[in-house]
Amino acid sequence: MNSRESLSAAINEEVKLQEYDEQWPVLYEAERQRLLALLPCTFIDIQHIGSTSIPGVPAKPIIDILAGVDSMETARSLATKLCSADYTTSAQFNASLSDRQWFMRWADGRRTHHLHVIVHGSAAWAERLRFRDALRSNQKLATEYAQLKATMAAKHAQDREAYTDAKAQFVNAVSRAA
Repeated sequence: MNSRESLSAAINEEVKLQEYDEQWPVLYEAERQRLLALLPCTFIDIQHIGSTSIPGVPAKPIIDILAGVDSMETARSLATKLCSADYTTSAQFNASLSDRQWFMRWADGRRTHHLHVIVHGSAAWAERLRFRDALRSNQKLATEYAQLKATMAAKHAQDREAYTDAKAQFVNAVSRAA
């Protein structure tokens, strides 16, 4: 499979959950260090988010990374550098986002990392950390989320956007309550 075919496969990858993998935090830390070396003095903070950051919760094996910057102007300015360092993005999708910029790494036809570049300390930043921290500290919530994810992955295996949208009400309720 050539690079173009691999990217196309990753973009159209099926929603498929795996049991929690103890290597996910290790993979996050390796990418965190790579980003800090690639763009020194750019990020105010970098955090592991998403289901791969919640011990015991099944997840798509994609490391979600929250990278805090000082402004959306800075976030937008990173595309060229990140895309020359094994990330890709959608200019059209990013243009539709007001609170972040999104990037993806992939290998062998599957997604490996999602990078969310967000203004550090913003509402979007705080919301993502509140959700992660609530699930890390409350096993009942984590179990409820894992069950929802399994149901939605089975229902929306071929539609990543529908899978994400189907979890939004739960994510928003937990974030608001935290």
